[in-house]
Amino acid sequence: MTEPTGAPVQGAGVDLAAGGSPRGGAWYLVRLCFVASLGGFLFGFDTAVISGTVSMIERQFALSKILVGWFGSSALLGCIPGAALAGWLSDRYGRKPSLIAASVLLFISALYSMIPPSFTVLTWARALGGIGVGMASVIAPTYISEFAPPRLRGRLVALFQLSIVLGILVAYLSNWLLSQYRAGCPEAVADPGFFQWITINEAWRSMFGMETVPAAAFFLLLFIIPESPRWLVKAGRDEQAMRILTAVEGPAARAEMAAIRGSLAQETGSIRALFQPGLRLALIVGVGLSFFGQLTGVNIVVYYGETILKGSGLATSFQWMVVLGLVNFAGTVIAVWKIDSWGRRPLLIGGMAAVTVALGLVGLFMLIQAPPVLVALLICAYMGFLAVSICGVIWVLTPEIFPNRLRGRAASIATFVNWSTNMLTALAFPWYEDTFGTHTAMFTLAGVCAVATYFFFKLVPETKGRSLEEITRQLSGGRP
Repeated sequence: MTEPTGAPVQGAGVDLAAGGSPRGGAWYLVRLCFVASLGGFLFGFDTAVISGTVSMIERQFALSKILVGWFGSSALLGCIPGAALAGWLSDRYGRKPSLIAASVLLFISALYSMIPPSFTVLTWARALGGIGVGMASVIAPTYISEFAPPRLRGRLVALFQLSIVLGILVAYLSNWLLSQYRAGCPEAVADPGFFQWITINEAWRSMFGMETVPAAAFFLLLFIIPESPRWLVKAGRDEQAMRILTAVEGPAARAEMAAIRGSLAQETGSIRALFQPGLRLALIVGVGLSFFGQLTGVNIVVYYGETILKGSGLATSFQWMVVLGLVNFAGTVIAVWKIDSWGRRPLLIGGMAAVTVALGLVGLFMLIQAPPVLVALLICAYMGFLAVSICGVIWVLTPEIFPNRLRGRAASIATFVNWSTNMLTALAFPWYEDTFGTHTAMFTLAGVCAVATYFFFKLVPETKGRSLEEITRQLSGGRP
């Protein structure tokens, strides 16, 4: 699935094996990062599409709140083993073949989520897609970070987060358009054809089915990008790695190759090395980012936002979810734009402080039963601050802070924590909200975000403008 040794690197505007000089290296870099970031688009679409289906699934299958939580978290159940296996698979077989496998799982999941005969089959189809999402969430940002030069790495890896929120926005938009189509069509009939069955009688089926299109596109586009040069060096395929590095970095490729070799020579391959004093700080930071990133409540809003807004009294909840997606996208654009100039820490810490305040105000406004539009506007502000801060930073920092030889497996540990926490919050939220009230849930999340802000302030390093090898040396010395 990767290019054979001796084959020219396609897309750089030159046959590098023939001794030419690279042309269009920047375009080549953007192209391969764009293709990899489509994994983020599917990540966002797959996790957000459920928001428009929850109430319909709850009614059709007469679900209890516990089963609603199980439905909401079923994909996340798959994300956990997907994230756990992704590092081992990508370190052993390569980043590109592992991404291809993830795209196949996502396509199969979307197809079977559209046509399941029962609630049980639907949840298992969602779990299968979760395996693909978990794999892509580890491998795609790792792949991009291993190509990107230090001065652009933050911006390029943040494309992954931009793709996630674009996927979320497209999912919200497609849900709204399908709901509008359904509202303008005749009532459901007893013996519908396939199209009417999935768009009118049981419209949630078409919402899930829309994912088959980007999943198929991701699968096909993966065949036009190369393997990661850092993985190729680790696998002993230096000649092929050198051609790809030259296509991306031109004359700087030799120095970059020497740095990669030096870094690999100094590292041990055992995962136990991450628990030793030299790399323990990197593991603590990576796990902390993932743990607190999910306890901000971002995915609770992504999964259950439509029902939360409807419960606050808004009659136009589908439209407000589109607005929420637009705010999320705009905040992520700001993060991508500024992450390499402002740095990771200012965005992360300043944004999380604002998130804490916004969540507290959402809880207060719900408690005093303020007008629903004010609650919706505050939730939009909360989502915007999240997009600028941890959501825009986490996928950049996580692959940056781990050493080359262990990057795939170490990122898997952090992302495993990410998805485990995500699943538990998604599973528990419907019950917690029903038992204690939405305002209490918001106050709880605000308290967690306050603790997270302090953690980030004390331990998260600034990595802008530094090579991956320099960051490894810094954290190995115990310096946050």
